[in-house]
Parts: sequence; structure tokens; C-alpha cells
Amino acid sequence: MSDFADSDVKTFEPSGGSAPRQGRRLSDKILVAFHHACDAQDLVVAEQLLKTLETMLTRRGVPSEQNRRKSLESLVAAHERLWHLRHRDQNV
Repeated sequence: MSDFADSDVKTFEPSGGSAPRQGRRLSDKILVAFHHACDAQDLVVAEQLLKTLETMLTRRGVPSEQNRRKSLESLVAAHERLWHLRHRDQNV
């Protein structure tokens, strides 16, 4: 049985389809997946997603300084969450 409801599954539409795909940026989706992995205690996957997100956010091409700053703040918060999850037994 899947953890996802049928409404969560999106079908792939090749480019040139009738409706443009809108919604969250890829980096936002990766951040959501990171938090989902943390919630599931899958820290290996969470770390891989975080590395992917870091690669995306630290390369050139982020449209505005305000978006870049907000994205980097989210990245730092994600690193902190992962660190806390890994060290939670030491904080008791």
C-alpha cells in the first residue's frame, strides 16, 4: 500500500502540452522532500536531498538577491534540523 493518496500523484505531461505546469520551484519541492525524509527518520536520504539542494542554491542563476537570501536561510535551517536529528541522543 502506498503512503500517497491518488490525488498526490501527478501525471507527466511532455513539454508542449495544453496546460503549462505551474507550482513550486524544484528547490522548494526538494526542501519538502527533505523534511519528509526527516519526518520518516531517513537521514541518509535527507542528507542526499540536502546536498542536492545546496548544489542548486549555491550555483549561479538565482534570480534575485532577496530570493537567494531566503533560499540560503532555508538551507541553513535544514542543515540545523539534520544536525539536531543526528545528535538528539547527545542532547538529552
